[in-house]
Amino acid sequence: MASPTPLHGTELVDCARANAKEGIETAAYQCGYGQDLNKFARELRQACEEMNLQVKELSGLITDQDMILQLGTGEIVAPDTESEL
Repeated sequence: MASPTPLHGTELVDCARANAKEGIETAAYQCGYGQDLNKFARELRQACEEMNLQVKELSGLITDQDMILQLGTGEIVAPDTESEL
């Protein structure tokens, strides 16, 4: 669900990261910036700087873990039952 108001700070970075694979238009819309891609990019850049994240473009928010989950090549490691830890 798209945010009714523009997000800022960590909420903006989290939302942008969650939608980064869909592209900048979708990410901007979901984060409450609608069609204003320039303002979205400016606010996202500022939020990343405040969090000391070195991100030059939206795709930089996609982590290696996200890529592994998308490819389905990850392996789930868990005990067989709750009592077997």
